[in-house]
Amino acid sequence: MFSGFGGFGGFNAGFVNIPQKFEDFFRCYPISMMNDRIRKDDANFGGKIFLPPSALNKLTMLNVRYPMLFELTVPDTKKVTHGGVLEFIAEEGRVYLPQWMMETLGVNPGSLLQIASTDVPLGQFVKIEPQSVDFLDISDPKAVLENVLRKFSTLTVDDIIEINYNSKLYRIKVLEVKPESSSNSICVIETDLVTDFAPPVGYVEPDYRTEHRKSQKPKLDPSAQGLGPMSQRIDYATSVKSTSTTRAFVGTGQSLSGRTANKSEERELERPMISLDNEPAPLRLPEGQLFFGFPVVLPKKASDSQDENTEESQFQGAGQSLRQSNKRRGKKDHSSPRPKAPKSPEVIEID
Repeated sequence: MFSGFGGFGGFNAGFVNIPQKFEDFFRCYPISMMNDRIRKDDANFGGKIFLPPSALNKLTMLNVRYPMLFELTVPDTKKVTHGGVLEFIAEEGRVYLPQWMMETLGVNPGSLLQIASTDVPLGQFVKIEPQSVDFLDISDPKAVLENVLRKFSTLTVDDIIEINYNSKLYRIKVLEVKPESSSNSICVIETDLVTDFAPPVGYVEPDYRTEHRKSQKPKLDPSAQGLGPMSQRIDYATSVKSTSTTRAFVGTGQSLSGRTANKSEERELERPMISLDNEPAPLRLPEGQLFFGFPVVLPKKASDSQDENTEESQFQGAGQSLRQSNKRRGKKDHSSPRPKAPKSPEVIEID
């Protein structure tokens, strides 16, 4: 008779706890309009709302699963999003939402909003799209998202959430979530979530082939540069030429016999005048060419030149022997190899 009620009358019959749904209507306002004593500006960069204490009393009486997740629906436009609850400190009849959630639902402060409890599956995959190329300036975006998503309970397709990193706001759109469900939303609490990034809005893929061609420098043909000293190849005379346009000894020259200067002498006069008195001009070389300077020849000291002259002057001239050569007589110039017998001493002393 009382089999459906567990523990009634001492009977331990099974009683199935059927989850009950919470549903109510509230006037929605942004978090910036909360009382200064209870306002939390960091909640603007999360996915949780503020409900009144009466909502907590109803939720405790109902068999609601944890974590508490809610479906927010606009009665007029039927726009839907999902979120969690942060605290139950709002005024009665009011609910406070993050600014991005107000923009997603398209509601104004004071608009009527239907809030109901719901269940969404645990997320496995999400694909997001940054709404600005400034998001690429973040060195480690996955680590940043891992820290930011702790303030969110759910992620819903087509929601544009806001995150704050280094005092700069970034807007991110949710493109795809897995597993798929009728709510198009996933729970991101205590789950391993794989994140994929779509190219940011306004991002243009660079043409790597064109940049590679520009980076390649044209090869210089040494034969086309001409042969000769380094100063001729780099046109050093032009680079150090004096800025003055005047030239000494302008005019035509004549010899004592009245002959005018020939063309070769005129060319000598037309050569650029090199002056080292002015400020040195910058040395501009063609692309791909290096200049290591002219060979340095150290001047010789006077003592070194004297030593060389003395060494060259030593042992010069024709040599002469003390006796005349016997070549004319047909005799050999050297003495006989036979040893001569020693001569006997004239006096012998005996001790």
